Amino acid sequence: MRARLHFRSLESRILTLFMLLIVVVQVVGLLVIQGGIESNARASIAQELTNGGKVFRRLMEQNAQNLRFGARLLARDTAFVAAIGNNDESDRATIESALANHGRRIKASASMLVSAEREISATTSDVHAAGLKKLVLGMLDQAEASDGANGIGIVNRYPYQVVVMPVKAPIVIGWIVMTFPIDNQVVAEMRNISALQTSIVTHDGKGAWLPVASTLPLPLATALVQHMEAARPAADGAFEAQLEHDRYSARRLELGEDAGQGVSVVLARSFDEAISEYARLERWLLGLTVAGIIVSAAVSVVTAKRIAQPIRELVTVARRLEKGDYKGQIEFVREDEIGTLAHAFDSMRDGIARREQEIRRLAYWDTLTNLPNRAQFVLHLQDSIAEARKHESSVFVLMMDLDRFKHVNDVMGHSFGDALLRQVAGRLQLTLANRRNTSAQVARLGGDEFAVLLPDCSLDLAQMVARALLESLETPLSLDDQMVDIGAGMGIAGYPLHGDDPELLMSLAEVAMYTAKQRTEGAVVYDAAFDQSSAQSLSLLTELRNAIERNEFRLFVQPKISLATGKAVGAEALVRWVHPERGNVFPDQFIPFAEQTGFIRVLTRWMMEQSAMLSQQLASQGIDLKISVNLSTRDLMDQDLPAKFADLLARHQLAPSAFCLEITESAIMDDPVRAQQTLERLHLMGMDLSIDDFGTGYSSLAYLKRLPVNELKIDKSFVLNMEHDTGDAKIVRSTIDLGHNMGLRVVAEGIESEAVWRLLVLMGCDQAQGYFMSRPIPGGDLAKWVTQWQAPEGLGEAAAAPGASVASVAK
Repeated sequence: MRARLHFRSLESRILTLFMLLIVVVQVVGLLVIQGGIESNARASIAQELTNGGKVFRRLMEQNAQNLRFGARLLARDTAFVAAIGNNDESDRATIESALANHGRRIKASASMLVSAEREISATTSDVHAAGLKKLVLGMLDQAEASDGANGIGIVNRYPYQVVVMPVKAPIVIGWIVMTFPIDNQVVAEMRNISALQTSIVTHDGKGAWLPVASTLPLPLATALVQHMEAARPAADGAFEAQLEHDRYSARRLELGEDAGQGVSVVLARSFDEAISEYARLERWLLGLTVAGIIVSAAVSVVTAKRIAQPIRELVTVARRLEKGDYKGQIEFVREDEIGTLAHAFDSMRDGIARREQEIRRLAYWDTLTNLPNRAQFVLHLQDSIAEARKHESSVFVLMMDLDRFKHVNDVMGHSFGDALLRQVAGRLQLTLANRRNTSAQVARLGGDEFAVLLPDCSLDLAQMVARALLESLETPLSLDDQMVDIGAGMGIAGYPLHGDDPELLMSLAEVAMYTAKQRTEGAVVYDAAFDQSSAQSLSLLTELRNAIERNEFRLFVQPKISLATGKAVGAEALVRWVHPERGNVFPDQFIPFAEQTGFIRVLTRWMMEQSAMLSQQLASQGIDLKISVNLSTRDLMDQDLPAKFADLLARHQLAPSAFCLEITESAIMDDPVRAQQTLERLHLMGMDLSIDDFGTGYSSLAYLKRLPVNELKIDKSFVLNMEHDTGDAKIVRSTIDLGHNMGLRVVAEGIESEAVWRLLVLMGCDQAQGYFMSRPIPGGDLAKWVTQWQAPEGLGEAAAAPGASVASVAK
């Protein structure tokens, strides 16, 4: 155990680190140098092999020139030429003797004479004559044209350099052929010139290789050929081979072919020979490495001891600080970095003591309002519950969230919002101070949320305190010459009425608070039904998301008819939900929730996509109808909405005039500036815009006249009973006149009888929709409905409806 601790000491770590660094640096250096040596050796050998190939070819050319010179001497010998020219049988022995004698002088392995009729007429070797006949006859024309030719021939797997020289008197009367072996003499000469191991190899028609001459011993030459066959050399013929204990880099060069057989030269260079001159350098480097490690170890030991000893003394001081003892001053005098560290420790001791107090304040108090924060509030609530449990009393929690605070922050800025929160905190504290229950505590939980703790309090008293706090916020706040009207929603929960855990009570109070904000009821006491409603809402949102993914929504449409012609001119797109368990779910059961949660944007995109597909199908059948789609408040607040519509129109190749977008008055008035910006961009694209449910909102006509709309839709609540209600009829007539005076198209919805149709015709209404013409039908049935629809006879005529007074309607 002590050995392990000693190894973990700073002293041992410094020593280990230094040693590791030196060893790593030296090893990396060795590896890099070895890699460089290897790389340089490979590059050098590759260059040697390339140059060797050039040297060997040059050597072969020189040999060929020498042989051609020797053959030329015989071809120009007067007696030899005369003997050939006589073409007498008595001169045949003279010719053969001349071929043999001259061949011995120039060390030819065989000599031949080819007659003018291109037949071998004399030879010193029948074997060579038979083996080289085809090659020789193929070289005659080249020899005659170039005053000699040379090539490579193979006889019995052995290569020969063949020289053909024409005999002229003055025309060609024959050809002299001399063959010279490519044997050990050639490879030995190559070895002397280049220091490369040289091997001559041949292969037969089946591709079997045979070494015929080599500067290597026969077993090594045979092994080299086997490596060449197995390695499949690269395009330049390069390959590597391991011969006994040496590595070789080799390259094969083609010399020639004869009757399907080939001859090549294999040049090889030993790696070990190439890098042998660097071995001494590596040994020196290794020695220097060992010496450097020994010296560094000694220096590291001294340095580690000098650093570690004073640090051990500082460790003792740090442990004292760890226990919270900040009183003793550190006495450590040194003029180096260790002394500076000791002085820093002393300063740290004073700083820690001050910051502990500050951290405690920050951990439990809100810096903006100087009120307890959530952590402190939970501790107080926990203590109050424990005290109430002892005395069998009650504790209540009030949680409140300010209304429209985010809007204030966005419009006036965060500094204004912070000042507002400070004023709200002051007003809450003042209100509680004026109450008899002086033990109440207010806290800021975060953002614009506040909480009030009421220990030893009844439910009635808690509700009274809640009302007093809400009333205190009804008076507008004054900040920077700005009057801010702000309210709040408040939830109430208590022990033991609702729970006995602090976090649970705060959670229940929060549920009640959000319920209060939704209902705009001020203060609401928690009820278990709230949680059930929250769970149902969460379940409904999940089901809506699944409905999109599972394609449970269906597109329905309700046709729109021109009252002047009785023809279908458009259709309003509607949505139906075919739930797998609930069956058909009507829009009023899920659309308000979708608008509240923001899911309406997803649903609007689905409606636009389905409506675009329907419009495309109708156009392909020659039916031109304008599809009306409803937009919600959240849709109008989406600044990217025009770009999304443009993409939709481009994908389905539709004109903007194929759609009419319907917006309710309330949706416009929630944020008139942003709504108008979005509507203007849609209008510039060429889309018709309609104000839906006109007459039920609270919009200003002065504002509405600036909107780029094309249509007004009269709400069905005014149309359904207008034949029996003079007041509704007057409203409808006034709305029609208003729309026409503003240059707008007017559409009435909720037409359920012929009498209402006739009244609308008299009033000059442009279009209508309702059950009288058609109930909502699936989108796929719209084309069939259009072809079958016929307006009842006479409905387009401007005749008074039975039982109705035209004059009364007009008035």
